[in-house]
Amino acid sequence: MYKFLITMQNEGSDITVIRYAKSETRRIFLIKFLSFQNGCFISLAEGSNRIGSISVSISSSNKVNTAKVIPSKFDSMFVSTISERVSSMINGICIVSLYSTKQLQLGDMKAIMDEIMNLVKEEYNRSEGDKGYAQESKQ
Repeated sequence: MYKFLITMQNEGSDITVIRYAKSETRRIFLIKFLSFQNGCFISLAEGSNRIGSISVSISSSNKVNTAKVIPSKFDSMFVSTISERVSSMINGICIVSLYSTKQLQLGDMKAIMDEIMNLVKEEYNRSEGDKGYAQESKQ
């Protein structure tokens, strides 16, 4: 997997991370991760920096509610899954945007999901002082 990392921190705790993920099928995805105190925004784009389908999830008391703001042409379940999983991990709000030029293959989804899970764990463990806030819950 090809990774490129840029991290910028603004005043307070807002963190912006930019990475690239390359799948087995050689598709390259730009991942932008913007962290806030109560959640995050994740932008996934293939080919060019664009906004695509959008899913929003909020987690509270071990319950996740999700809304599709802009439905996906190809991968609606995948966008919702990312949003719900990250929201559950951080116990907050997660907004995910995905722009892809064609249907994602299983290898593409795996590369993207692995990179996002690593990114969320790294960023939230760093910002929370390794208290374990960004660990996946087994439901």
